[in-house]
Amino acid sequence: MNKVVANADEAIKDIPSGATIMLGGFGLCGIPENCIAAIVRSGITGLTCISNNAGVDDFGLGLLLQKHQIKKMIASYVGENAEFERQLLAGEMEVDLVPQGTLATRCLIAGYGIPFVPVLAGVGTEVAEGKETIVRNGKTYLIEEAFDSDFAIVKAWKGDTMGNLVFKGTARNFNPMMAMAGKITIAEVDELVEAGQLDPNTIHVPGVYVNRIFQGINYEKRIEQKTVRPRP
Repeated sequence: MNKVVANADEAIKDIPSGATIMLGGFGLCGIPENCIAAIVRSGITGLTCISNNAGVDDFGLGLLLQKHQIKKMIASYVGENAEFERQLLAGEMEVDLVPQGTLATRCLIAGYGIPFVPVLAGVGTEVAEGKETIVRNGKTYLIEEAFDSDFAIVKAWKGDTMGNLVFKGTARNFNPMMAMAGKITIAEVDELVEAGQLDPNTIHVPGVYVNRIFQGINYEKRIEQKTVRPRP
C-alpha cells in the first residue's frame, strides 16, 4: 500500500464539510501547519475540531476560526485567541471544554478500541452535567466516551514511507495518541525517509496507524509565548 502523497492539499482533499477532525499539537508546538493551511484553502466548513487548544489569532487553528470553518471546538484550553473568545460569546461556535487529562485519555482509548473510561476529573462540576456516573469503592466516577473522529492530522519530526513516525521533544505531546485514534490518519513530517531507515527502537507510532504521509515544507514553528531573562 502506497501511503505517500505529494503534499498537504492532496492529503486532505477528501475531508468533507461537517467532518470531525483531531489535530495534534500543544499550543503552537507540534501542530500540522501544512494541513491546517490546506484546510483553510479548501474552504470546507462545519468542522468539529478536537485539539488541546485553538492556536492563536493568526496561526494554527486560529486560521480556521478566521474563516468560520469550525462549528464546534473540543479542547482543554482556549486562551491566547481573541477571535475564539468572540465567537464563543457571540454564540457562533459550540465549545466543549474537557479537562486536559480526560481529553488525552479519550483520544487514547479511541486508539485502543475501548468505548469509554471512568474518570475522577470533573465530578461535581459543570463537566459532569448530563453524564453517567458510577460508584466504586466509595468514589464517584464520570463515564467519559472515546472520541469518534473521522480524521486525525498529526505532525512528526521523521517518518518513513510505511507511515512509521518519530516525534522530537515536546512536539510529541498529543500527536501519538491522536495518530492512533483517527479513522483516517494523515501525518506530515519534517523529513520523509525510505522504509527501513528509521531505528525501530525510536519509533513512537507504528505505521499501521497511518494512512497518508508527506514531507512538509516551510515550517514556521512559532513560539506561543517567548520568555527570556532580562539582560544584566
